[in-house]
Amino acid sequence: MKFFSLKKQTLLELAEFLKNVSEACRISGCSRQHFYDIKKAYEQDGLEGLKEKSRRKPCFKNRVAPEVEEAIVQMAYEYPAAHVKKVV
Repeated sequence: MKFFSLKKQTLLELAEFLKNVSEACRISGCSRQHFYDIKKAYEQDGLEGLKEKSRRKPCFKNRVAPEVEEAIVQMAYEYPAAHVKKVV
């Protein structure tokens, strides 16, 4: 578990212990809105929701068009003994 997810989990536990979200946020140095964002992520995905997520757009440079991929897969099923160079 990374440091940030542990810090988020600690914030949730502190708020539950104190029964006061504002006080827990003041002690932790974060906003109440951030607390509620963390709480929502935890309620939706559990501990996985507290992990840092990449905001980078996925980059699939070597992808082919879906219809080409489907044709290759279909040909591979029809001719399982064919060599890769013949299929592609």
